[in-house]
Amino acid sequence: MTNINIPVSVLNLAPIRQGQGAKEAIESMVGLARATEDMGYVRYWIAEHHNTPTLVSSATSILIKHTLEHTERIRVGSGGVMLPNHSPLVVAEQFGTMATIYPDRLDLGLGRAPGTDMMTASALRRSQNDTVYTFPDDVQSLLTYFGPEEKQGYVKAHPGIGTKIPIYILGSSTDSAHLAAKLGLPYAFASHFAPRYMEEAISIYRNNFEPSEYLDKPYMMVCLNVIAAETDQEAEREQTTMHQFFLNIVRGTRTPLSPPVDSMEGIWTSQEKQAAASMTSVTLLGSKDSIRNQLTSFQEKYNVDEIMAVSYIYDEEKQKRSYEMLKEVVDGK
Repeated sequence: MTNINIPVSVLNLAPIRQGQGAKEAIESMVGLARATEDMGYVRYWIAEHHNTPTLVSSATSILIKHTLEHTERIRVGSGGVMLPNHSPLVVAEQFGTMATIYPDRLDLGLGRAPGTDMMTASALRRSQNDTVYTFPDDVQSLLTYFGPEEKQGYVKAHPGIGTKIPIYILGSSTDSAHLAAKLGLPYAFASHFAPRYMEEAISIYRNNFEPSEYLDKPYMMVCLNVIAAETDQEAEREQTTMHQFFLNIVRGTRTPLSPPVDSMEGIWTSQEKQAAASMTSVTLLGSKDSIRNQLTSFQEKYNVDEIMAVSYIYDEEKQKRSYEMLKEVVDGK
């Protein structure tokens, strides 16, 4: 029998909704963290994006600290820290400090992309060399910084040593699947916006996994879109908020997270619709029964170890209800 009773977690890009400012968006982020903690979600990850006026997730570690401060049990982490933008030592010091204040509640998800356009990436970069290629070495540095005293080199992260902060490799293509497998680390795939290589990446990771001191067998997480509502029709209407969000990406526009509309016809062209649909093809959508059926089918095919859900829903109470319904599905309620 397919197991859909699996851990569920949350990814938040911290979007600014229409009518909100940056401060309200951060308050919404905390409100969702508190609500999903009460529902029994395992972890709450916050993304990193730069030069994007519709998202407030640029200083990710500060948002993580703020969320830890306002929650009690849920694990909080990065989905992810984009390593080309950061010195591993600075990341280790920041996360080591947070782990000292909030022991055993922190996750560090690491990505190899800059999380922005190339001009902004250049402004963020710590060197003029292409630090994307040093990603494997940078991950190894972080594993060392969080490891035991006797494995440290001359340069150490204070605090950080011995915190053993769990590291997750994030990916939206097959490259990171190879790295996560080689290092024996858990792997999270970004199916919520880049589903094209999901199946191949899962297969590569599982087939090439080498047990490590961190993990004895593969741990596969998949991030996907979830829009759950009382009826399929209501969910389809709520989904138009997500469609408008992805239309932003297709067009390169900067519109805040917008209320749902009755129809996207006349808002997007057929080409734009196709482009947005290709990015959002891995979406659980509909009533509780529909979500249950879709998740069961997904698990029959992929049997992943954890689902991380991102829900672009404009109304905050409806967004919380969507997360609540997903949790009820995996709990068999």
